[in-house]
Amino acid sequence: MENQLFTFTVFSENQVGLLNQISIIFTRRCLNIESLSVSPSSIKGVSKFTITCFGDRPMMERVVKQIEKRIDVIKAYLYTDDEIVYQEIALYKVPTEALLDDSAVEEIIRRHNARILEITREYVILEKTGHQEETEALFIELEKYDISQFVRSGRVAVTKSPRELLSMYLEEQELRKSRSRQ
Repeated sequence: MENQLFTFTVFSENQVGLLNQISIIFTRRCLNIESLSVSPSSIKGVSKFTITCFGDRPMMERVVKQIEKRIDVIKAYLYTDDEIVYQEIALYKVPTEALLDDSAVEEIIRRHNARILEITREYVILEKTGHQEETEALFIELEKYDISQFVRSGRVAVTKSPRELLSMYLEEQELRKSRSRQ
């Protein structure tokens, strides 16, 4: 089976140690986490982990099941790139003289739709939002201008579903509870 990039979304209450528990699940299977970001979700009090990893679907589905066994995890989902809308952000720090001395830098910035966030006498900080290939392409073009710092965030993603899948899952759980009480 062919390896492809999968995106996991894991919803949980914000608990100490959960990231360690989740990363161990990947480590035990010799799977490398490509990117990871954690943020509040659209549901108050619930955090959303977005994790990317290369693998085959059967292995990734087993990983989701193992993640869901963690007590603090509410629900985990697995997606391919065509099921989600995703982005990442990258910051680049280049010497100001490169921008002033070579008009090609300005052309590169415009072509890549990057933004200038800060300019000082010593450096310029650029921001690029997009897919990894796009942020990497800008990095490659700026390399010759002596990038002094570079950082790229983990993937952030939302599903193409009209509603948050976790909201639907929680509603189903509440409905089951109310039926069992009757």
